[in-house]
Amino acid sequence: MSTLVIAEHDHQTLRAATRSAISAAAKLGEEIEVLVAGYEVTEIAQQTARLAGVKRVRVVDDARYTHPLAENFAPLILSIAQDYNAIIAAATSFGKNLLPRVAALLNQDMVSEVTNILDASTYVRPLYAGNLNATLVNDSAIKILTIRPTAFEAALEGEPEASIENLAAVAASDLSRWVSNDIHLSERPDLSTARVVVSGGRSLGSAERFQQLLTPLANKLNAAIGATRAAVDAGIAPNDYQVGQTGTVIAPDLYIAVGVSGATQHIAGIKDSRIIVAINHDPDAQIFQWADYGLVADLFESLTELEQALH
Repeated sequence: MSTLVIAEHDHQTLRAATRSAISAAAKLGEEIEVLVAGYEVTEIAQQTARLAGVKRVRVVDDARYTHPLAENFAPLILSIAQDYNAIIAAATSFGKNLLPRVAALLNQDMVSEVTNILDASTYVRPLYAGNLNATLVNDSAIKILTIRPTAFEAALEGEPEASIENLAAVAASDLSRWVSNDIHLSERPDLSTARVVVSGGRSLGSAERFQQLLTPLANKLNAAIGATRAAVDAGIAPNDYQVGQTGTVIAPDLYIAVGVSGATQHIAGIKDSRIIVAINHDPDAQIFQWADYGLVADLFESLTELEQALH
C-alpha cells in the first residue's frame, strides 16, 4: 500500500505547496504516488516524476479536468482510493475544497492543517488560530490529510525518475460548472512562497493608496504584496492578496505589516515568519505583541521614508 498525493498545478508548473505535501507524505514511511489530473499535463507529470521520494505518477489527461472543480476531481480520487493507506493534499484553497468532499464520500475521518507527522497515525495540527497545538491519532482505514505547506520543506529533484502511468477519466459531475476565472496577474513572487512579503491593512484607506504606498517598497525588496481580510472585504485589495487563517498561510524570511492591527486570524497566517516588522500609528495594536521590530509612526510618512532609504 502507498500514500497518494494530489497534485496542484496551473497546467505549466507544479505548485510549491504540492512539493511540500510530498515531503509530508515521506514521513508516513510508505511509497509515494502522485495523482496529476488536468488537460495537457504531460509536462506537469514529468516535473513530478523527477521529485525525490516519488515512486509513481498517475496521470489523468482529459478536458473535463481543465478546471479544478472538486465535484469532478472527487469521483476520480474515489475510483483509486482503495489502493492507498493515505491521501494527502496541501491546505490551499484547492486542497481545502477537495479533500473534505473525498473524506465524506469515503466515510472516513479527515485531519486538516497538519503541521507535523509523528507516525503513520499520529499528527499535530493547530487549534484556536495557532495558539495551541493538538496531537491527534487517526485510526481510519484511509488517512485523509491536508498539510500546511509552510510546515514542510519542499521536495527537491532526485534520482531515479518515477514511472508514469496513464489512467482513464471518470464520468464528470453536473453538480457544478466553471463560469469564469478572474486572475490578478503579477510579476511579483508568489505570495505563498515569497521570501519577503509586504502587507497592508484597512487603515491604508483606499485601493489607490494601498497600491501607491506598498508597490514602491515591494519593488525595492522584490516582495510579494499581501493584505488583511478587512482590507480585502473593504475592496482595498484583491482576494488573492489575503493573508491569514482564511487566506494564505505564509512563512517568509521577512514580513512587513503596514497598518495591520493584528487580528487573531491574521496572526495565525503569519506567525511562522522568520522576522516580523510592524508599522502602525496605534501603540496598542495587537500586531506589536508578535513583531520582532515595531515602529509607532504615521504610515504614510514612514513608508515613503523607508522606501527612499532603500538602495
